[in-house]
Amino acid sequence: MLARDHPQRSREAFFGRLKGPRLRPRQAELVESFLPRLRLNLAEPAPADLRGLFTEPVEAIRLEIGFGGGEHLHQESGRFPHTGFIGVEPFVNGMAKLLGRLPEEPRPNLRLYDDDATRLLDWLPEASLAGIDLFYPDPWPKKKHFKRRFVSARTLDRMARVLKPGALFRFASDIETYVDWTLHHCRDHPDFAWTARRAKDWHEPFEAWPGTRYEAKAIREGRRPAYLSFRRR
Repeated sequence: MLARDHPQRSREAFFGRLKGPRLRPRQAELVESFLPRLRLNLAEPAPADLRGLFTEPVEAIRLEIGFGGGEHLHQESGRFPHTGFIGVEPFVNGMAKLLGRLPEEPRPNLRLYDDDATRLLDWLPEASLAGIDLFYPDPWPKKKHFKRRFVSARTLDRMARVLKPGALFRFASDIETYVDWTLHHCRDHPDFAWTARRAKDWHEPFEAWPGTRYEAKAIREGRRPAYLSFRRR
């Protein structure tokens, strides 16, 4: 079941389908019973201090937009137990995959949202995040669909508002046109600076990168991933 926190505002259509193959009974049970415990309620005002969203003390908050099956989000939330993580994934099957890990490997420093990430960005307090990750977003490869790509001047404005000065926006993709698109948009935005100093800086994966199934497929098919980091000025 998807959250319906902002019935007055339609989604901004950055993502495609919301459901894939029918969930297995255990997955469906987790989505119905376990997700509500972790889901953010955007119908309520955001707390001035996001650390209050978590059941155990955390020192900083990071956001991952479109976490897919949750490989990276689950790993990072385990590596950094004193950092709070918010994960956004509207695709029900991806959400179910992450939820399937949590009963055996709980993450008290994790909260989730299963709808349009722009709604969450608009809800968050100013300068409240220590980082934002966007890995392998839907590339919308046809030119007529470029406007549906998540990276845009407007979403960069939103991210700049919620990121602390010095925080990183990290992006990964195997689609060359989307990599170039992101570089151009971030270059033209006054609040972001590309951190790369040499070619290997964007060809090497991020530190402790676990890989994703999308990335493995891209490499098998001969596409070279790029890993970009932009610092909030």
